[in-house]
Amino acid sequence: MSFNTFGKLFRFTTWGESHGPAIGCIIDGCPPNINIKEQDIQIELNKRKPGQSKFTTQRKEDDKVQILSGVFDGKTTGTPISLIIYNQDMRSRDYETIKNKFRPGHADFTYFKKYGIRDYRGGGRSSARETAARVAAGAIAKKVLEIKIGKKFKVIGAVTQLGILGCDVNKWSDQTIKKNSFFCPDKSIVKLWEKYLLSIRKSGSSCGAIIEIRARGIPVGLGAPIYSKLDMDIASAMMSINAVKGVNIGSGMNSAQLTGEQNSDEISQKGKKIKFESNNAGGILGGISSGQEIIVSFAVKPTSSILKSRKTVDRFGKNTTISVKGRHDPCVGIRAVPVGEAMLNCVLLDHYLMNKAQCS
Repeated sequence: MSFNTFGKLFRFTTWGESHGPAIGCIIDGCPPNINIKEQDIQIELNKRKPGQSKFTTQRKEDDKVQILSGVFDGKTTGTPISLIIYNQDMRSRDYETIKNKFRPGHADFTYFKKYGIRDYRGGGRSSARETAARVAAGAIAKKVLEIKIGKKFKVIGAVTQLGILGCDVNKWSDQTIKKNSFFCPDKSIVKLWEKYLLSIRKSGSSCGAIIEIRARGIPVGLGAPIYSKLDMDIASAMMSINAVKGVNIGSGMNSAQLTGEQNSDEISQKGKKIKFESNNAGGILGGISSGQEIIVSFAVKPTSSILKSRKTVDRFGKNTTISVKGRHDPCVGIRAVPVGEAMLNCVLLDHYLMNKAQCS
């Protein structure tokens, strides 16, 4: 009952550990006759793989994916798709000196108390390394949605706040996101972010981030009114990502500060076209997509593995201190962008298939 499977009709199960021989996933429920090749998946994996800049962990992984089943002559067969990614650059020795200590902020303490055993090498299953398998599943979901919905469909994410420094989302540019190491949509803030994060890393600390994911071209009608609301499942998907501590849909928590007039997204019609004057609802009304852009944001806590000494206890119940050496992201939120995109793609495809099953 470890719950390693996500989804209802489009489902994926991830497996593997951070310092094991490989990680991967098995995808079930993918429609047949979808053109898929390993390169389609690799494009997405390359966005989250480590060691690409001085602002992320220097662990070197190619994250090269291999399709083991479910694809024949370049097309999905409707059978389970099995994907594997071999680990290459593990340095398990980095964890030998702290194997009996619980890292504050990590899952070490709760894993050990629940199971009576834990893989201390990089966190095992609790490591963000697991998210590579999610990105692989999301790449397939994205491909299906692009075919089923068409060219108007697009999911894109960005970092909108790095630690204490936010950016101007009114300056959002998809092209800018692709041209910097932070997935930042506002080019005017990038240089300041660089200085800020380098100072954080130099001090042996870390910082958090806020990620915003936008989905465009979504048809009206995805979701259900009560126990499988689209926003409910999106929130669940984002909260399942390592280090995420809060999720907003549309205006989210800020909705509490608005009046009814400010919050309501007024509607008008011109010819056959429906127009919303605003999008505080984040593209979802009553758990069902409205046809507007779906907007979800989530907060990622600071990386818990830091050089600065912290108080903790060991597995024998003794008070001690810990300083975590090794290769860690000064801001794990940066590489969470493609993970958030992947999870949103998976939820949207799941609901697209459920909507077709009921309302086709």
